[in-house]
Formats: sequence, structure tokens, C-alpha cells
Amino acid sequence: MYGDRKRSSFKLYFFLLIIVGIFAGMYFLQSDPRFEKVKPTIEMKNSVFWNPKKSLSIPIKDNLGLKSVEAYFNDGENEVKLADIKLNGEKKYLLKVDFPKAGLLAKNNILKLTIIANDKSMWNLFRGNKSVKKAIVHMDRERPSVLVVANSYGISKGGSAVVIFRARDKNLKNVYVVTNFGKKFMPNPFYKKDYYITLIAWPIFQKSFTAWVVAEDKAGNKVKQRVALYLKNKKYKISYIKARDSFIDGKIAQLAEDRPDLTANMDRLQKLKFVNETYRIANEDLIREKTTPIDNTKIVDFKINKFYPLRNGKVVGTFGDHRYYYYKTKDNIVSESYHMGIDFASVKEADIVSSNRGLTVFAKYNGIYGNNLIIYHGLGLYSLYGHCSQFMTDKGEIVNAKQVVAKTGMTGLALGDHLHFGLMVQGIMVRPQEWMDSRWIKSNITDVIKKAKEMIKDN
Repeated sequence: MYGDRKRSSFKLYFFLLIIVGIFAGMYFLQSDPRFEKVKPTIEMKNSVFWNPKKSLSIPIKDNLGLKSVEAYFNDGENEVKLADIKLNGEKKYLLKVDFPKAGLLAKNNILKLTIIANDKSMWNLFRGNKSVKKAIVHMDRERPSVLVVANSYGISKGGSAVVIFRARDKNLKNVYVVTNFGKKFMPNPFYKKDYYITLIAWPIFQKSFTAWVVAEDKAGNKVKQRVALYLKNKKYKISYIKARDSFIDGKIAQLAEDRPDLTANMDRLQKLKFVNETYRIANEDLIREKTTPIDNTKIVDFKINKFYPLRNGKVVGTFGDHRYYYYKTKDNIVSESYHMGIDFASVKEADIVSSNRGLTVFAKYNGIYGNNLIIYHGLGLYSLYGHCSQFMTDKGEIVNAKQVVAKTGMTGLALGDHLHFGLMVQGIMVRPQEWMDSRWIKSNITDVIKKAKEMIKDN
């Protein structure tokens, strides 16, 4: 009897030992990174557009390491192996696929691509984890076609112009106008299918200006066509302004308090440089962010009134003025900046009017610009009103032509009650004088649009 109990206890202990061993083994498998269960990632969409003149690049990665990669093309009847690569545990691999010289028909320029990736994991009975990715490949060897239909005759340094063009491709992906300094101006659809329109701008900081219309399809085929523009160089005013102690200890010190974390230990001249340069750049970056987007509205016409924001306003500051601030003596330049608008003054808290219908996109305090209002008028054109004492519209509201939108003031970097008025084209600050001249608007914008519509009316 005692022997039977002893044998039963031994069997129970042995059984429990086996259970513990199983659980320990499972824990080991779960915790040992060599037995991980994460499949490789094949970064390829289900539908791919490809120019077979170039290699098709497909990134593949795995958290532990890759063991092998295979790739196959199938035309519906035949299958061709493109790759059978053994790897040594690389975590990243860029598979480059080329069109096979023989063996495929590629009916309608469509193929099926299969990629198989295996990792070095010891999971799945040491066979590792496997990923299989399949995609339809649309082959496209043709570049888009681009035709500049019409554009402004010329553009001034600091000024604006309009470009209207046609871009066609069955797989069109991107269209835009790019400049020699890398700025992309995004277009609106115009008048009829395949036609586009955009305003462009030449920043005063750029010595030269060149623009190209660019069209790119989904297969990466790209075409560029230069926009023929007569360039009008324009010189801007240079001013030397004495930085008086009253100015530094007044407005400058007040604005420096907006950023006590940065200015608390600065001396007077450091605060002047911070406010006039560093803070200004941050304020203008915010303006650029708010004035770069365009809507995707189809433009059939673009009728714009000349801008006249302040009745009986006297010009007290010009656009593009390069201002040097000196302390005590003219050879002691302590700061510099550009004035990117026109300053108007009339009477205290005068009515500011929006000359054109638009959407209020910004109505907040913005550092040196004080209470800053921005209105969008379509086609990438924005108007800006700075130093306001109060707003008469708020973000998201539609304003009508001739509507009072704000009151003049002296918020921000303003020593007296006035309006800082600016215009932007997709984030670029441009000469307001052009848009305040009805003859310029007619010859450079509206007549160009009218001419383009006549040219494409019957196409």
C-alpha cells in the first residue's frame, strides 16, 4: 500500500514537472527574441504605377533581420522570377525590380507583382515568419504634356503675375509652378478640364526669378516648361533709423515681455535685436503658414477690385524698405529688418475696409504685427491688416467688399495709430501697390484670364 502511494506521488510530481517544463518552455519561446512572431514589412501599395525604363524600388524591413526575398512578375499566363536573394539578417533591404527582357506579354501594360520576404526568426518550427505582398503594376512610359496658354507679360521684383496652363496625362498626379529658389505655387483648376491657373510671386530677397510649369504622373514621369516672363528689377528704399532710448525702453521692452523666457536676461540692445529680428521672423513665419494654403475651387473668372483699405489714408511707410537701426552714431548698426507692407495713417481708430469679398482666416495678436487680421480672397491671394485696435470680423467669417473689418490702432511694434497693410501670394509678401492699381490688375491679371478663356473656349 505504501509503495502504491509512493508511486502515485512520484507520477504526480513527474506530471507537474512536465507541466512546469511546458510553461517554462512557452515562456522561453515568448521572451526569447529569436522566436519573435512579427512578419517582415513590404512597403508596396496594392496598385503601383511604374515607368519600366527605371527600376521599381520596394523597401522591405524586419525588426529581427531578413533571411530571403523573392519576386515574381505574372502576365496572366506566364510567370517570371525577378529576384531570389539570400540575406544575412539585414533589417532593411531595398529591392530593385527591372522589367524582364523576355517571357512576358504585359497585356494593356498591366502585370501582377508578387514579393515574398522571410525573416531569421526561429518561430514556426525554425522556418521564420513570411510575408507575401501582391500588387497590380500599371506600366506607363509616357510623360505628361504641358502647354502654357497665357501669362502676365512680366513680373517685378517683389511683384506678382498670373500663369494659366494645360496639363494632360491619363495618370496625372501633381501639377504646380516651381521657381529657381524652390518655391512651389499650387494651381486651381481653371475654366475647362485639364486647365489650371495660379498666381506667382518674386520675393524681394531673390536677385533673379525663373518659373517653370511642372506636371508629374503616378509613374514618376515628369515634364517642365518654362514660363516666359519679362523681368523688371526694382530697387527698394534703404532707411537708417535712430534707436532712441525711449523707443527701446518703451515699445521694444513691452514686446520683449511677450517672451520673458528668452529676454529676461537681455540688455537693451539685445532686446531690440530680438524683437526686430528673431521675434519678427517668428511672427512672419506664422503669417506665411496662414497664407500659403489655397482652396481647390475651380476658377472660371477672378474679378478683383483694387485694394483701398483706409479712406484718406496717408502713406507713412513703404513696402520693401530695408531699415537699419543704429544706436547713438550712424556707424553703430544694432539691428536691421525689411518692412513688408505699406503703412497708412489717418485718424485714431479709423475704419479699415476689405475692398474685396473674402474669408477671414486669422484674427489674433501676432507679436510685432499686434492685433493681426488676415483675409483670403481666392487664387492664393491674401490681405493683411496689422496694429489693429479691434476686429470687426472673426476667423471663419465671410466678409463682403467694402465691409469694415477692423479699426486702426497701435498694437504691436507701432509708435502711433496706423494701419500696416500687406498682400501675400501663397505665403510670399508682395507689393501692395500693384493690387492697389486698377490698370495693373486689368493688364496683368483680368485681361490675361480673358485672353486665356478665349483661346481655350473651343478646345
